[in-house]
Amino acid sequence: MASEETTDGTPAQGPGPAVRKPSWRLIGPGIVVAATGVGAGDLVATLVAGSKFGHTLLWAAVVGCLVKITLAEAVGRWHLATGRTLFDGWRTLGTWTTVYFAVYVVIWGYVYGATAMTSSALPLQALFPDGPDLKVWAILTGLLGLAFVWWGNYAVVEKVMTVFVGVMFVVVVYVAIRVAPHLGDSFAGLWPTLPDGSVLYTLSLIGGVGGTITMAAYGYWVNSKGWTDSSWMRMMRLDNRVAYVTTGVFVVAMLIIGAELLHSSQIALAQSDRGLLDLDEVLDNRFGAVTSKLFLVGFFATSFSSLIGVWHGVSLMFADFVARIQAAREARAGTASDEPAESAVAVAEGRRERSPAFRAYLLWLTFPPIALLWLDQPFGLVIAYGVLGSAFMPFLAVTLLWLLNTDRTPREWRNSVVSNAMLALTAALFLVLCVQEVRDLPW
Repeated sequence: MASEETTDGTPAQGPGPAVRKPSWRLIGPGIVVAATGVGAGDLVATLVAGSKFGHTLLWAAVVGCLVKITLAEAVGRWHLATGRTLFDGWRTLGTWTTVYFAVYVVIWGYVYGATAMTSSALPLQALFPDGPDLKVWAILTGLLGLAFVWWGNYAVVEKVMTVFVGVMFVVVVYVAIRVAPHLGDSFAGLWPTLPDGSVLYTLSLIGGVGGTITMAAYGYWVNSKGWTDSSWMRMMRLDNRVAYVTTGVFVVAMLIIGAELLHSSQIALAQSDRGLLDLDEVLDNRFGAVTSKLFLVGFFATSFSSLIGVWHGVSLMFADFVARIQAAREARAGTASDEPAESAVAVAEGRRERSPAFRAYLLWLTFPPIALLWLDQPFGLVIAYGVLGSAFMPFLAVTLLWLLNTDRTPREWRNSVVSNAMLALTAALFLVLCVQEVRDLPW
């Protein structure tokens, strides 16, 4: 049977290879993307929602989990169904995607680098109060992440991230059990309700926990695992669901901590990552130093796993971005090779991890952001980061709808009605959050 031809002129795949049997032993990329997506800021947002509204918004955390499962599944499905990377797909939609990504990845990486280093440093400073100051800890964590990713590879990243997820999960669930949740109130929170003043918190809970650009990195980690064709589709779906169900339990546990420990006592947290240090003091007063120190260890695991994940995953995306630009230039010069068709294989074989572009972006994430550690309020960049951050998820959802409903994707792997509905919901949700970010700008 002749293969279909896609709208960008490349042949779509014919009948796929034999389906591989899913195995729990192979789960990994989903754990990496989930651990990367849940950072200290997400924990604070969840805690604040619990402290303000109790268990009422528990349903929003569950919906958010379903949204992220759908989004990550769509990213992974594109990579496996087409054998092409996500940026390869974006380029077929027009040059506007290249411009958007280029602006976003430069500004986001600059500000996120400082944010990730600071978040990782906060619990270390609290654990070792007689040690270096916050800036020194922040620089040390950035350099450690740089060295780890520079000389490591995906297999090592996955193993370490799995350990971090285990630490995060055990610590947070342990603390949630210690606060003795009222199960009746928790189950009642599964019924969708919107208390007065809760709309923005609800949207943030649904959309904010689980990553932005790191969702797009999932397909690259799938390829790095060696999954490069549709025979791995069932395995990818199992991997994705297990990871985000684990994330859902994690988020629910944090909401319960906020509801039981803070809401009932009317304790307010700082809105920044320092809010987790406020919680550390509450835990110390309520349960003693052991529980408090365990929480700080979980805080560090949460923050540093996000740092490592971004240092690796977004650098992979940037390396693919540069490779596509170079391929386009070669095509215009008449010296094009077959590299675009091998993009997923290049990631799987680790060639992207060794590329100059990968390492250049690693350096960009680590060294220029150090300057921001000496600024109390890098105001303009923070505003740009917030707006572009909330704008990336609608971009991702809309482009996935476009890619997965056209002949760029083999027919059997195109979106179902449910996938389309969930991706459309995701795009609308994050568009509202983006508008809210723009409305909050100090015009």
